[in-house]
Amino acid sequence: MKIKNTKSLCPECGKPVDAEVFDEDGKVFIKKTCDEHGEFVNTYWSDESLYNRMENFIPTITGVDNPCVEDTASCPSNCGLCSKHETSTVLGLIDVTNRCNLKCPVCFANAAAAGYIYEPTQDEIRQMLRNLRNLKPYPCPAIQYAGGEPTVRKDLVDLIKMAKEEGFTHVQIATNGIRLAKRDNFAKQLKEAGLNTVYLAFDGVTPEPYIYNRARNLLPDKIQAIENCRKAGLGVVLVPTLVKGINDHQVGEIIKFAFDHNDIIYGVNFQPVSFAGRTPADHVEEQRITIPDFVKIIEKETDGQVPTSSFYPPSSVEPIAEFISRLHGEDSAKVTLNCHEHCGIATYVFREKTEGEGKDKLIPITDFIDVEDLFNKLKEYNEILKKGKFGSRKRVLAGLTGNLTKMVHTSRTPKDLDITKVLLNVFVKGDYDALGDFSKDAMLISCMHFMDPFNFDEDRVKKCVIHYATPDGRIIPFCTFNSMYRPGVEKKFAKPLKRKKE
Repeated sequence: MKIKNTKSLCPECGKPVDAEVFDEDGKVFIKKTCDEHGEFVNTYWSDESLYNRMENFIPTITGVDNPCVEDTASCPSNCGLCSKHETSTVLGLIDVTNRCNLKCPVCFANAAAAGYIYEPTQDEIRQMLRNLRNLKPYPCPAIQYAGGEPTVRKDLVDLIKMAKEEGFTHVQIATNGIRLAKRDNFAKQLKEAGLNTVYLAFDGVTPEPYIYNRARNLLPDKIQAIENCRKAGLGVVLVPTLVKGINDHQVGEIIKFAFDHNDIIYGVNFQPVSFAGRTPADHVEEQRITIPDFVKIIEKETDGQVPTSSFYPPSSVEPIAEFISRLHGEDSAKVTLNCHEHCGIATYVFREKTEGEGKDKLIPITDFIDVEDLFNKLKEYNEILKKGKFGSRKRVLAGLTGNLTKMVHTSRTPKDLDITKVLLNVFVKGDYDALGDFSKDAMLISCMHFMDPFNFDEDRVKKCVIHYATPDGRIIPFCTFNSMYRPGVEKKFAKPLKRKKE
């Protein structure tokens, strides 16, 4: 049965084509026909019921008031951002180089293999930072330097300082960790420059996934990079690229590894392989891992302790962001994860150590908090705060305190955790440090399923909140950039490779 019509891409030529999303036999598919290359049918979500549950969390629209390009073509043929885009930028990305010290077979950026150098100057990068910060009404708050491998640039420390100078509250790098492992003081230098997070590619706890995904055993480098970040007090998020049959059976062990190092690791963001760039696309259906596949793997790998029902899309926390903002006298949330409800999924998980040789107990936040009741109650409070009557803030806080005690099941709460106190601290303080204190007790387990030409959906693109800034002044949604625009942008600003003299 048809669910909706949308726009997609031909996987052969990349041309935008009409597409239909439909359900069949409990799964959701996307179908499109290219005049030249014929019909393509690919899995969109492997579980229709979970797809439908996510529909309960459709995000709000918070477009930009100052689009970067004229709205002169149909989506996605004129990205940059245009006036059709329905969200502002939550995380900005800047590829600071296409050079890399690896040639990973699953690289969506085709780094280190393009035959030319794409490496924006410091002046170009500063302007890209300013373009992100100049978005109205909400300047982009967070930036990620990526590539290629950003650590191959000798001036990365200066670039991090530059991001802080331009007003970004959160700065992170996406890295393979090799140089963090090889250079003892590098993590310390990055931390002192203002780096908040290392987004570390981490594909498993044995050599085999690295040999397949990265063409060599990088596990010792990953462990050393984490140790050097620990010495520097630099937070880490693990980023496994999931490929069916390669490392999907290690999901549970990766989570355990993260908890074993939770003094410095505070999240695991799994990313099912995207069939773009250099990733082989001849076995898409066999190797595809969709979001429902991922949560079922989690449930199996944790012996049912973290079930599918404990996961929610990022858009579900919109009421929390609005509540914190309104509680502090702001008209609306400055930053909210209002990406499309089918872009990602996440939950917070706590761990209780067990004595002897028994397995540690994993407790998702949904085990001891009625999160949907919390979301709905916050929506009610947001309406009260929106009216702004005298004493409304005081009444809302009193009501929230009372209601939290009803929503929290203390018998299931992890030991030594006063979750009511923690949540009130986050809501009332509403700052970065308060959220950080909460994260110290929990591990964020998430999955972002980036699109490729096979499952590309214009509706998701319009609500993308992760955007690349480019040297020509454009700001382009993540999946559109990697499926359509990357080669053109890089070639336009590229320099030829200098050949070594024989």
